[in-house]
This record gives sequence, structure tokens and C-alpha cells, in this order.
Amino acid sequence: MKLQKWKNPLVTGTVILTLTGLLSRFIGFFYRIFLSNVFGAEGMGIYQLISPVLALSFALTVSGIQTAISKYVASETSTHDYKTSFRTLWTGFILAMSLSIAAALYIYLCADWIAATLLLESRTAPLLRIIALSIPMATVHSCINGYFYGIRKTAIPAVSQLAEQICRVGSVYLIYHICRQHGTTPTISFAVVGLVIGEGASMIVSVIAILSRAHQVFPARDYQSGTKRLSSPYRRIMGQLLQLAVPLSANRLIINLLQSIEAIYIPNRLMAYGLNNADALGVYGVLTGMSLPLILFPSAITNSISVLLLPIVSEADASGNTSAVKRAIMTSIRYCLFLGFGCTAMFLLLGRTAGRMLFHSELAGSFILTLSFICPFMYIASTLNSILNGLGKTAQTFLFSVVSLLLRLLFVFIAIPVYGIKGYLWGTLASQMLQTLLCTVSALHISHKAHRAV
Repeated sequence: MKLQKWKNPLVTGTVILTLTGLLSRFIGFFYRIFLSNVFGAEGMGIYQLISPVLALSFALTVSGIQTAISKYVASETSTHDYKTSFRTLWTGFILAMSLSIAAALYIYLCADWIAATLLLESRTAPLLRIIALSIPMATVHSCINGYFYGIRKTAIPAVSQLAEQICRVGSVYLIYHICRQHGTTPTISFAVVGLVIGEGASMIVSVIAILSRAHQVFPARDYQSGTKRLSSPYRRIMGQLLQLAVPLSANRLIINLLQSIEAIYIPNRLMAYGLNNADALGVYGVLTGMSLPLILFPSAITNSISVLLLPIVSEADASGNTSAVKRAIMTSIRYCLFLGFGCTAMFLLLGRTAGRMLFHSELAGSFILTLSFICPFMYIASTLNSILNGLGKTAQTFLFSVVSLLLRLLFVFIAIPVYGIKGYLWGTLASQMLQTLLCTVSALHISHKAHRAV
């Protein structure tokens, strides 16, 4: 019985993704400590300001397509139609790559305008030109990972993620030591170069994996005829992918746009509170580059579950297995509550000590204490969001995210100028509680309907 449980794709897949996710987070966490010690709070603030551009480009180019690939590949895998699954991947890849190349060119050519007008910080312009190179690479491995999530081969995305983190961190460490040996001062641009190198490594791992998979799907004797047949269903597959990917991408684009406004205006509103530009960027850097990564560290577990729940719930829903849907909902809530309250207790006890020892910052410790209360709500919301998406409730999850983000933006523009960064922390807690409440009510309603149908 225990052996069968461990053969369950949700259990084994979650274990693989969680272990590699925790290892990746562990590496990345100490990498953040290294960056904060080398470049300081203000440097971290400038580095974090380019995150909205990356998030928006990902939402526009590949996020919806990756989810669509995973969903349709999962449905086709249940019927063992592996060749159609491969065609789905190839069609989605062509769509996403076309968008990513256009986005990369735009960011590279308009970096100065984006930095000064949108990010309100001209020093981010050279960083934007560097990260533009990473966008097509990220598109390649995102599409391929979506395929492997759909066929439940989670080891490939796990290795890809780990390769990205190791190469990113290793390359920045190497560049840093070379600069020190030559007596030059490293700049935050080197961290962005490491990001591009990491994306390249992840792309290489993913491409090798999918080429190996292609030779399994299309044996040598059938490869030429199989590839010729690829062209015939493109139009139908493209229509299916776009039908799901367009609303998903639009939803994520709007959500990422709201998150970008939030990220850009936190330093701006801190200056309205009375801080100068350097101090505002410093506070922003401590919050987003030091405290939040520590709070988010345990979410590697819930992120792994969330990624795998979508295709599994989609398949259960397609086959009418309502009891499996109900079990997924109730199990997710139970384990996320357990993990969340445990993490809250740990951060409350050790938050100040962690801020001093890891980041040499009392402010970071103070942020960790306040943010610790969001853990149960954040973990539940992330898993229930994935379940609701798998059940086709994308409009609901989009609405829930937008409502919670608008509440947080209200705190950014109204509370920060009056109460400083504490106003933003209160807004973060309030918005996360609201989103979790909305997701839980919706999921429990579906669970109740599933129970009545059994």
C-alpha cells in the first residue's frame, strides 16, 4: 500500500520538485545574502526594480502558453496520444518564441525610456539591455517544462531549475572574484549577467531532454514520416492553445501590470513619506531582496504541489472523477495550514535573529516578524488557485487576484505616505487574507457540489 502511494504521480512529482526546489531556494537564499553584502541595500533595490519588466515579459510571451501546453498534453497523455502531445508543444513553442523575440527587441531598444519613464530610475537602463537577452531563453525552457509537467516527468523541470540556479550563482561568484583579483569594483550588472547565464543553462538542459523525448516519440524508422504529419493539425492545435492561452496571458498580464505598479511606486511613495531616494531604495531592497526571500523559502513545497495539481485535477475533472477533485481540495487546505502555521511560529521566534545574522540588518528582522503572519494564507491561496485553474475556473482566480492586488495598491498609495513601509506590510497581510478567503470559499463550494454528486 505504501509503495502504491509513493508511485502516485502527485506524491512522487511533488517530492522531486520539492527537493530540487528547496535546494534551489537554499542556493538562491545564500546568493541573496552575498548580493546584499556586496552591493548593499540600495544596489539590491535597483536590482529588484527590473523584476517587473521580467514578470511582464513572461506574462506576455509564454505564461499562458506554458499552462495551455501542460493542460492539453495532460489530456492527450491519458489517451496515450503522445505524438499529438509533441505537436502541441511545437505549436506553442512557435507562438511563444515569436512573442519573446519581439519583446526582447523592444526592451533592448527602448531600455532608456523604460528605465526613466516607467521604472522611474535611469540606472536600471543597462540592466534592462542585459535581461532582454534572457527572454527567448526563458521561453524555450518554459514551453518544454510545460510539456514535461503535462506528461508527469517532473525530473526534467527539476534538473533544469537546478542547473539555472547553480550556473547563475556560480558565474556571479566567478565574475566577482575575477574583479577582486584585478582590483576593480563589481557592479550590480554582474548579477544580471549571471541571470542570463542561468537561463542559458536551463535552456540547454531542456533542449537536450526534449530532443531525447522526440526520438522516443518518433523512432528512427518513423521519424521522417512522423515529422511530415506534424504540419497537418497545426491550425486546430493553435486554435486550442490560443483559446486557453489568450485569456490566461491577458489575466496574468493585468495582474503583473498591477504588481509592477506596486513595485515601482513603493520607493516613490516612501519618498513622499519623507525618505530620500537612496534610503527609499534601501528600504525597498531590504524588503524585497532580503526579508521576502526568507519568508518565501518554504513555499518551494506548495509551489511544487501547485504546478502538479493543475494537470492532475484537469485530468480528474475531464474523466468525471469528482471524488479525486474533492480529495485534492481538502488535502491541500489541511497540509497548507499545517505548513503555514509552523512557518509563522518559526519566523516569529527566529525572525530578528535571522535578520541580524544573515543580513546584518535590524530592519530585515523587523520585516520578517510582520510578514510571518502571511504564511498560512499565502500557501493555501497558491494551491487552491492551481486547483481552480485546473477545473477551468480561470475567471474566478483572475478576479480574486485583481481584487487583492487593488487592495494592496490602495495601501501603497494611501498608507505608505502616512505610515511608511509599515503601511505596505499591513496592506500585504490584508490582501493575502482576502485572496485566501475568496479562494477557500470557492473551492469549498466546488467540494460540496462534488460530494453531492458522488
